[in-house]
Parts: sequence; C-alpha cells; structure tokens
Amino acid sequence: MTGHNFMKLSFAARSENEGFARVAVAAFVAQLDPTMEQLDEIKTVVSEAVTNAIIHGYDQQPDGIVTIEASIDGEWFSLTVSDEGSGIEDLELARQPLYTSRPELERSGMGFTIMENFMDEFEAESVPGGGTRLMMKKRIPSKKVMFN
Repeated sequence: MTGHNFMKLSFAARSENEGFARVAVAAFVAQLDPTMEQLDEIKTVVSEAVTNAIIHGYDQQPDGIVTIEASIDGEWFSLTVSDEGSGIEDLELARQPLYTSRPELERSGMGFTIMENFMDEFEAESVPGGGTRLMMKKRIPSKKVMFN
C-alpha cells in the first residue's frame, strides 16, 4: 500500500474511553498488517498516552478533550496524542524512568519510557497550563516477500 492515509479522533477525557482509543488506533494501523507484537506495542502506547492525558493533563476532569491523530505514510505509522490540560512543568524530569508526579495513584511512572521503547521515534512538547502533545513514529515493514 502506498500513499498517505490519516485519521483524527477527539473524545472526552474519561477513563472508559481509553479502551475505545486503543481499538480505534489498532483498527487504523491494521492496514499495515503489523505483527501481533507490533500491534500490542501500539495499543500499549495508546493506553499510556491517553491515560497520561486523563490523569495528569486533566486531573480526571471528564470535560477535557483528548485528541489522537494517526497517519500512515509508506511503512511509517505516526501517532500524536494531545490534550489541552495542565501541561508538564519539567519534561526532562517527566521522561526519567520511574518518575511520577502522582505517587499516590500507584502508577509505575514508566509511561514515557514505555512509549520511547515501543516506538522508533518519540517526542514530547508541553506548555505548563497549555497542554501536552506526544508525537511518535513506528516503522512497520512490509511482509511481502520479493522473488527474483
């Protein structure tokens, strides 16, 4: 498959929408015919990013909006998850493994680390008080076998 394809999805920052977001992105990326492992990694990344937006961006206020944009260009799958929530004060600190700004929630603090490990590219932009945008890319090589 060649060419550029894309989708954009916005939904209420409610934890029950996290599963919906996973399924929607998985259905979109399925056209690249990823392996089960690649699909699981992408679904995990979506969960982490969406959960971060809900818990940290909006402090679990359901009137917030989470936006997912995904695109496919050749073998590259791009994913952007953004919110207009509280933003991240210190991005470098937030990227440290095990760091969490909300230890009382007993979350691992591994969200960014997981995203960096499961995707080929990971970038985060955040404005305190103005929201956060996570941009990621993953290469999903074609499984077509070429015969000479």
